[in-house]
Amino acid sequence: MSATKPGDRLLLPRSEFPKFLAALRGAGYRVVGPTVRDGAIVYGDIEREEDLPIGWTDRQEAGTYRLERRTDEALFGYNVGPHSWKKYLFPAHERLWTARRSGGSFSVEPEPVDAPPLAFLGVRACELAAIAIQDRVFLGGVVDPGYRARREKILRIAVECTQAGRTCFCTSMGTGPHVSAGFDLALTELVGDGAHRFVVRVGTDAGARLLEPLDLAPAPDGDVTEATARIDRAATSMGRALDPAGLRDLLLDHPDHPRWEIVAKRCLSCTNCTLACPTCFCSTTEEVPDLAGDRVERWRRWDSCFTLGFSQLHAGSVRTSGLSRYRQWMTHKLASWHDQFDSSGCVGCGRCITWCPVGIDITEEVGAIRADPGAKRPAEGSR
Repeated sequence: MSATKPGDRLLLPRSEFPKFLAALRGAGYRVVGPTVRDGAIVYGDIEREEDLPIGWTDRQEAGTYRLERRTDEALFGYNVGPHSWKKYLFPAHERLWTARRSGGSFSVEPEPVDAPPLAFLGVRACELAAIAIQDRVFLGGVVDPGYRARREKILRIAVECTQAGRTCFCTSMGTGPHVSAGFDLALTELVGDGAHRFVVRVGTDAGARLLEPLDLAPAPDGDVTEATARIDRAATSMGRALDPAGLRDLLLDHPDHPRWEIVAKRCLSCTNCTLACPTCFCSTTEEVPDLAGDRVERWRRWDSCFTLGFSQLHAGSVRTSGLSRYRQWMTHKLASWHDQFDSSGCVGCGRCITWCPVGIDITEEVGAIRADPGAKRPAEGSR
């Protein structure tokens, strides 16, 4: 068999999947991927195939998430859960530096980043798009050294979606379900029509080298066709839709639309949407001194534009109302993000809809403003 190269499509039988995992570990990667824990499919360490959510799927709606058993033994028969890959690239709590007293001054020691090589197993197309967006945030100007050190050691093993969730709208955002870029290997799982197998598409030389020891055969044309057909069916069965045409101007031109007040009455400012979002990157820093005053550490932790203190200045918070904080989040995500990073900040994964405890739906809010852009908030005395 000729050497494996980018662009090849190979057949990985289900029986060979343990060897695939072993090849990842043998190449020095710590494998992280989907696993069932605490009633959800979350990302964690994968030591063996039994750690994967075999035979599980998820049912999602606005404010609703449930696990259910499938009728087959699919390894990747779910959509996306509350975790995103940013927790590995942009940790929720990270020490940045340590300062120690030395005589009459302090010496500052930056925190070294000893990032292990990670194999991300099961990355969806929308999540690859999210990683690309965070690359622009953390590497596209002022470079974040911790993010760069971790990002350089990532192997991205995508799994293409053959089913869509009720809160998915990646087709609207042009981010899926087909995996088109940003992957080292892309797997399409075929199950339920006979032999359980994977069509593996090679994206990079790193991915090709990983498969060499497995000596996989080319994928039959019929399997390649079936894999494409299943992804196409997922693309036509999205649970949500969002029209991106003119969206930036629509939101920025209507800061006083009455819909902001309607959604603010429901929003709890709980930050769930921003924590679950794979692209949100707001953070804050805090200094933690020891009791003797000889050592102080600076830590960075995730924050959210929904917290009252996030926009705190000397005279108080800039955004004191829930209305202003929700409007800031949605207009930044869908509008002013284009000005900063030349793309939308939304990849259509639907996490913000599923994990909102009151079921606020970003696609519904955009639709309401688009349906009646001329609506005006009533004057104070007429409410």
